[in-house]
Amino acid sequence: MASTIGLTLSEWQQCYQQEPQQIYTLLASHLEALNRQDNAWIYLATPAQLNAQIEPLLTRYQRNPAALPLFGVPFAVKDNIDVAGWPTSAACPAFTYTAENDAFVVAQLKAAGAVVIGKTNLDQYATGLVGTRSPFGAVCNTFDPAYVSGGSSSGSASVLARGLVGFSLGTDTAGSGRVPAGFNNIVGLKPTKGWFSASGVVPACRLNDTISVFALTVEDAFTVASVAGGYDAADAYSRVHPHTAPASIKAQPDFAIPASPEFFNDAAAEAAWDQALEALQASGATLHPIDFTPFRTLAEQLYYGPWVAERTVAVGEMLHRPQEMDPVVHGIVSSGLKYSAVEAYQAEYLRAELTRQIQQTLAQFDALIVPTSPTIHTLEEMKQEPVHYNSHFGTYTNFTNLADLAALALPAPFRRDGLPAGITLIAPAWHDRALADFGLRWQQQMALPLGATGKAPPAQHTPLSPSADHVRLAVVGAHLTGMPLNYQLTTRQAIWAEETQTASTYRLFALLDGPIKKPGLMRAEQGAAITVELWDIPLARFGEFVAEIPPPLGIGSLTLADGRVVKGFICEGSALSNALEITDFGGWRNWLASQGSN
Repeated sequence: MASTIGLTLSEWQQCYQQEPQQIYTLLASHLEALNRQDNAWIYLATPAQLNAQIEPLLTRYQRNPAALPLFGVPFAVKDNIDVAGWPTSAACPAFTYTAENDAFVVAQLKAAGAVVIGKTNLDQYATGLVGTRSPFGAVCNTFDPAYVSGGSSSGSASVLARGLVGFSLGTDTAGSGRVPAGFNNIVGLKPTKGWFSASGVVPACRLNDTISVFALTVEDAFTVASVAGGYDAADAYSRVHPHTAPASIKAQPDFAIPASPEFFNDAAAEAAWDQALEALQASGATLHPIDFTPFRTLAEQLYYGPWVAERTVAVGEMLHRPQEMDPVVHGIVSSGLKYSAVEAYQAEYLRAELTRQIQQTLAQFDALIVPTSPTIHTLEEMKQEPVHYNSHFGTYTNFTNLADLAALALPAPFRRDGLPAGITLIAPAWHDRALADFGLRWQQQMALPLGATGKAPPAQHTPLSPSADHVRLAVVGAHLTGMPLNYQLTTRQAIWAEETQTASTYRLFALLDGPIKKPGLMRAEQGAAITVELWDIPLARFGEFVAEIPPPLGIGSLTLADGRVVKGFICEGSALSNALEITDFGGWRNWLASQGSN
């Protein structure tokens, strides 16, 4: 049997295409090959637990394979997230309980065919960015065991980087889904707060917690996120997707970067960052240095102010059993007792003010790009300065959830000492898909090995699946790129997708009345292919756009040359009797050029 180590989602799916029944033997062999002494795992499935998940899947798959996009893909779950019938410890043995139900996200993934194969180690109570604060032992970096793995989702990052699962779940409050990704050369998707339900998650800071996804490729991470995300009425902080964000990042993006980045005298990290900036510019990006002070100030609030009291609330009565907690974690969490309610409100007001500054800054750019971490430390160094060095790792992560931002950690040029060094894209809430779209292009450009597997990345990336949050709109005239009404699209976060042609069953006319020349498109039995541009406009902004369209124009369904049907401009037939037919020009730009216009 071929090795199942390091398989991407598409490769797992290929394993089952011909013989879905082999899911039993394939996953049983995969489980048996895992080392139960590997401290990245806290709990591995028993054969009985594995089979209990598989049995209902096979019947469903044989009935409708499309309903199970993750059929037979093994995944790991950070051990502060519930799996029904399995223990949840949050890396604190005295706290351990057996979960009655799956966490909402776990249930979503199981329903899509994925199979939980184990639960993973973490910094206790998800308090730390290091991966060393666990009674189950420190999880080592997958490239050099002398260094930290990053935390708190250390185990989930480690098993994914080594290809032991198809994807894994972490959590991210201050950077726990990004720092381990950067340290282990993998993708870490930190979703918009509220996109993933937190039902069934042991809280760290309920206002700022998110489940996160680790994967070998951006495509895999976003596929998993699309399955896992969704509104959950049982979670008080779950949110309905507003359908207002762009579908992608433009081909030549404008990225903000810190004007004077901090690397804490780590020359190897700084050199890797400089290489990443060169690669970004080579891809067509324009980089804009910005004042990073509001971001840095907000980041400092998470651990050096009243916000730490949220962790105190989360730990509850365990706070009074310090002998059963990691001493560093207990010291951090107990510090929340010294703050008053007055100070907590003052901290919230400061958070809101800084968030407004941050969001106004980011509104000028396609995204912010930062080093995932400004440095890395060894296990021995962490023993000497467990809190101070941990704070280094959060320099570019701690502010993200406080400011209600989405983030995507990506592999980037390695340090000269052979350790990974990633970059992270950060954008306003609900820009998750746009970040993933750029991440696909970046990962193909860099062509780095996948995680610590040594495997080459796929030769071609697969585009993201069609978005239900956007309307693909064909424009034919004054809304084309560079034309007078194009702003009606761009100001609504619409993104150019492609230039193509209609089917050869359309006639094109020039409507010459009014201040702006406009075309009229009409379907006909005898016609020609007409050049159009396709734009993806956020679903929630589509109605506004349509409301601005004056008669005799309207929006209908257009058939493209390749058979796709999209929304597009049409014209009332009565308006065409006095219009000038320009079908033979094949498109609006060609006709304008013939008139000496643009």
